[in-house]
Amino acid sequence: MSKKENKNTKPQEEMVDDVTFENKEEQPTEEKEVQEKGKKSGKKAPADKKRIEELEQNLADLNDKYLRLYSEFDNFRKRTNKERLELQLSASKDTILQILPVVDDFERAIQSFEAHNLSQEAREGVQLIYNKLMNILKQKGLEAMDVKNQEFNTDQMEAITNIPAPSEEMKGKVVDVIEQGYLLHGKILRFAKVVVGQ
Repeated sequence: MSKKENKNTKPQEEMVDDVTFENKEEQPTEEKEVQEKGKKSGKKAPADKKRIEELEQNLADLNDKYLRLYSEFDNFRKRTNKERLELQLSASKDTILQILPVVDDFERAIQSFEAHNLSQEAREGVQLIYNKLMNILKQKGLEAMDVKNQEFNTDQMEAITNIPAPSEEMKGKVVDVIEQGYLLHGKILRFAKVVVGQ
């Protein structure tokens, strides 16, 4: 062989050797085949199914506890808001109850001015003070009951006495109001003391 032929053959042999090493593959073992088949089929081992069921049950239990706790808190919040609102509405109840006798005195003073034909200016001054006081009390939720000539109602009125009715229509009705009754935010603050016709 000539040198040229030797040069040509040597690189070919090297190339053949290189190709065979690069393309050589490992033969998969049985374990790898089983794992790959399991991955492809998507089947889980029995232990995995049990674990998933336990986790799902735990999640459902936690969800249930959360919902119960949330509803209890929501009920508590609503209840405290309602109690706070009622407290705000009735906070002035005691103070207004103590002011009502003063209102009664104003009403009697105004009636006496009219009955005795006293000074018109003085009467107007007392009436002005009375109106201002009543406006303030109305803003706080006070409302006078209109019971005169109404049917006697034990839920709102207290009968002081009974008198013969001036007419048939007035039987069982309020003839006169001795002490005015009041409502505070729609609830009875003071019963009206009345005279009922028989």
